[in-house]
Amino acid sequence: MNFDVAMPLALFLVTIAAMLLNGKAEKKLKGVLEEKQFRTRDAVLLVASMGVTISLIVFIPQLAIMIIFLFSYSMLLFIFGYLFSDMQKTRTELFLTAFIIGGLAAGAARFLVFGQVENAVYGVLAFLVLSIFALAALIHETRRISAAERWYVAVLPPGLFICLYLFFSQTPIWFPYVLDSYGFIFAVLIILYLGSLFTWKTTLVFAALLTVVDIVLVLFTGSMVSAARTVSELRLPVLVSLPTIPTILLEGNRLYMSLGLGDFFFAGLLTIQTYKKYGKGFAVWSASAMTISFFVFETLLLTFRLTAFPGTLMIICGWLLLVVPKSLKKMLAG
Repeated sequence: MNFDVAMPLALFLVTIAAMLLNGKAEKKLKGVLEEKQFRTRDAVLLVASMGVTISLIVFIPQLAIMIIFLFSYSMLLFIFGYLFSDMQKTRTELFLTAFIIGGLAAGAARFLVFGQVENAVYGVLAFLVLSIFALAALIHETRRISAAERWYVAVLPPGLFICLYLFFSQTPIWFPYVLDSYGFIFAVLIILYLGSLFTWKTTLVFAALLTVVDIVLVLFTGSMVSAARTVSELRLPVLVSLPTIPTILLEGNRLYMSLGLGDFFFAGLLTIQTYKKYGKGFAVWSASAMTISFFVFETLLLTFRLTAFPGTLMIICGWLLLVVPKSLKKMLAG
């Protein structure tokens, strides 16, 4: 029997991290989103748009896909960077100093280690400009009195992400190290951003419809698999790929398991809404149940050499085992 603990553990940690960060993030996001929340119709339309997009993505030129994803991820980083840029002055200065050092280190690595790759000079210049901008921001910060949001702090994370993607995505350091790091970051940010728009009712509608759509697109049409393959070829952080622990060899190579950010979002959304509905303790138990369910399904996939399987189904089975009895007990008690 083959099994893996790396991906289930990653799913659990990302889910719990999003749950713990949600309280502070939601307060800030509510102000930006003006207390808006999804209605049932909005949840249905979201699932429908996701299904259509996934089905058509293989027909979209790769350059267009790359631009769309880079823009979307950059905006996500900017939004959260701006919302949390009102930190203490000392922390801001440390943050900017880290970007100065990081930019210089990345530029040096691009030239000294990966200089043989195309556009090495442009990469060095890009990281140098990023460091100079961070230095100018640091000088401005030392003279600044206000502690309000800082736009110049918010633009640095997306700037670094774009530079790393453009000048490191074809190097060995990008996969799996940098790619997975950004995959985890975006998974948490997507959970925090979209999770604030859902209620318990719309979450149930969304979860049910998305699971059905996922089953159809993975097991029947294969569109989900094709879309994931198309986007992953661009080395965009749409998947988290981890080596199996314990090691599983496939044709002499170590096997990597992949899970889409949409599945991380799905598990995180269910956990956050469970937290709001039944409390922190039960939410942790529900996250544990989803992790165990995912582990069992993944073990079956690895043991019987099965290919793609709907991640939402693997996750929601564990969640339902705890939430359905809890909801029924509450209804009967009421």
